Amino acid sequence: MQAALPLSGITLLDLTHARAGPTCVRHFADWGADVIRIEPPDIGEDALGKRDGPDFQNLHRNKRMMRLNLKSPEGHAAFLRLVQRADVVVENMRAAVKHRLKIAWEDVHAVNPRVVYGSISGFGQDGPYAERAGVDQIAQGMGGLMSITGLPGQGPLRVGIPVADLSAGTLLALGIMMALFERERTGVGRWVHTSLLESQVFMLDFQAARWLMQHEVPRQAGNDHPTGIPTGVFPTSDGYINIAASSNRLWERMCDTVGRPEWKAREEWKTQNGRSAERKQINAAIGEITQHQPAAHWIELFEDAGVPCGPIYSIDQVFADPQVRHLGLAAPMTHPRLGETEVVNSPINLSGVAKGVRTPTPEAGEHTSEVLRWAGLTDQEIDDMRSKGVI
Repeated sequence: MQAALPLSGITLLDLTHARAGPTCVRHFADWGADVIRIEPPDIGEDALGKRDGPDFQNLHRNKRMMRLNLKSPEGHAAFLRLVQRADVVVENMRAAVKHRLKIAWEDVHAVNPRVVYGSISGFGQDGPYAERAGVDQIAQGMGGLMSITGLPGQGPLRVGIPVADLSAGTLLALGIMMALFERERTGVGRWVHTSLLESQVFMLDFQAARWLMQHEVPRQAGNDHPTGIPTGVFPTSDGYINIAASSNRLWERMCDTVGRPEWKAREEWKTQNGRSAERKQINAAIGEITQHQPAAHWIELFEDAGVPCGPIYSIDQVFADPQVRHLGLAAPMTHPRLGETEVVNSPINLSGVAKGVRTPTPEAGEHTSEVLRWAGLTDQEIDDMRSKGVI
């Protein structure tokens, strides 16, 4: 299976921690790259205890893992031996740390000019905030997301997933792919970097463009779409549904579907601006009708009418949905200690290429000797490093 994957033949050295960096690396591991995760010899009891948890297992499948003390001369030398054979290095350390360890872009590029070096920071590699530590929620706040999330007037609210981490990791993976593509022409790698702040601002998308082009500051809109009305959450007799009838054509279809064709003739509701001005009245009128029938009833009617509509699931309901099951978004994984389990599959599909978990998340240091031999170290050298606590 691995030989047929698109990134087979790419070797990536994984120096990441937390979530943003591992998210980037997971794309490479899932699609066939030989990912070698490098961890310190003394990981710590807390970290070891978390390795069996769903978060770690989900992030680190399809990799090889080794332990190596980059602070020691022997460990640093061994790392540079790995760099000589690698295609990509990914890290999300603070700038001072990677320079102190002598594993920054300049150090790696000098050893292997073909290496593509990927970095994620909190706020960028330079500038007034370059040395600050950054985490997802800080980026959500400074990137404006918390100011537009939640109900009007309730105060700032974080999103329920680490969206800055996940977007930064995915965007870095895209940037590294671009640099690898360019390397086919030039033979030289590049330093590719992004940050949680840059990624979060990018993810604001049209909300950011509203300010940049029209100087309009978006506010919290709760479950309502900020510009497309009506789009939001509506009650049913057994829960809630999402309805998205944002265009004039969809608005007219929705009016017919709920049995209120006369709404189409109301002058103040004929345009998007008019409906926006009377958002509360429209939502209340729709909800007064939808609350008397179950969600399945309305979903069927709206689907037949071509109006986007859908249920609002809890996470267990997501993975029970027939479309989610058909798409294979829960990937089976057989772990030697944890047994049969599942992790989240890649959302990317390539025709004629199978995806999934080829190897479960390894134990700490499971492939140390194997990787060092691959880099050209002898068994005696490996034994000496082990006796000194380097590995």
